[in-house]
Amino acid sequence: MTITKKVTFIAKKDGIEKMKELLTAMVALSKAEDGCIFYDIFQCKDRPEKFFAVETWRDEAALDGHKSTEHYKIYKSSYEQYCEHKYSDELEVLG
Repeated sequence: MTITKKVTFIAKKDGIEKMKELLTAMVALSKAEDGCIFYDIFQCKDRPEKFFAVETWRDEAALDGHKSTEHYKIYKSSYEQYCEHKYSDELEVLG
């Protein structure tokens, strides 16, 4: 069963550009991973401090594999200093 998540990040006012850099660096590497079906980062046009990561993984094993990659570890160890708030929603595809 696929897993789809939307992760919301609210960057600190002085961390917007660094947050954008960290999140953008994840895209190509994550898309190349085995089990990645969809992975993109979005930034709100009217609220530039607000970012979304929307990702779909083939299964729990693929998501776990993603969390063990070097690029994920770099992001995970770096983002908090630029982020005011972060939360995740697990999504269900309808239709």
